[in-house]
Amino acid sequence: MVVFPVAKINIGLRVTGKRDDGFHNIETIFYPIGLCDALESVSAGEGSAEDTLTVTGHDTEVPSSENLVIKAIKRLRESCSFPYLIIHLHKAIPSGAGLGGGSSDAAFILKLVNKAYGLKLSKDDLKKQALTIGSDCPFFIDSIPALGRGRGEMLTPLASNILSGLRVVLANPKIRISTREVYENCRPAQRGNDLLELARLPVSEWRESITNDFEEYVFGRHPVVAQLKELFYASGALYSSMSGSGSTVYGIFREEPVLPEEIRKFVIYSGYLQ
Repeated sequence: MVVFPVAKINIGLRVTGKRDDGFHNIETIFYPIGLCDALESVSAGEGSAEDTLTVTGHDTEVPSSENLVIKAIKRLRESCSFPYLIIHLHKAIPSGAGLGGGSSDAAFILKLVNKAYGLKLSKDDLKKQALTIGSDCPFFIDSIPALGRGRGEMLTPLASNILSGLRVVLANPKIRISTREVYENCRPAQRGNDLLELARLPVSEWRESITNDFEEYVFGRHPVVAQLKELFYASGALYSSMSGSGSTVYGIFREEPVLPEEIRKFVIYSGYLQ
């Protein structure tokens, strides 16, 4: 069975407080995009005593034991019985890029195994399993535009796909950002305006009202990330932002833009939003 784990972008990302469990409360809109990994799994057969994972594309140097796909499988085995697996993961979504690639891979393997082996886990069950792997993993169980609160697991689907028909371009400067480091250097704050209300404004008005709290720290450490945002706006973007904890920056356009070489050399995806 083959599935295609999708990437996401964040529309706004507010860190509103630190929790007693060491995590942070956030508010963000998760929006799926067409950039995908490919994940294939088959039963290993009788006599097999472990799962095996082969990775191609990005992140081939990461040990299998540290891959979130294997971590998700091991966690699922604690409560469910199913055959050992031979898994092939082709990575088109770079890691440490703010696009949720590893979390999406983990969520999609949970869904694949649940369906392939008739585990009969509900979506809520799968989301609970996913949350033990990563804070944004539960979003990828449904992979539909949603407001995320709490750690990101408290999901409210959007009433409409606010970006449908617009075009998104992603630029990644090949800088791997530590999510832990970014959170440690972010100052939590409460906001007066609800993010969903702001998202109902025309996209061209988001520039001054919808922000990513991680940009200040990342832009200070990696000026090229800030430059990409400036270049997207100079190229006519309706809205531009760093996604998640970075380092990917996206621009949203009405139609396919003409981009300068300073952006083109970093583009990893361009396509219409659903």
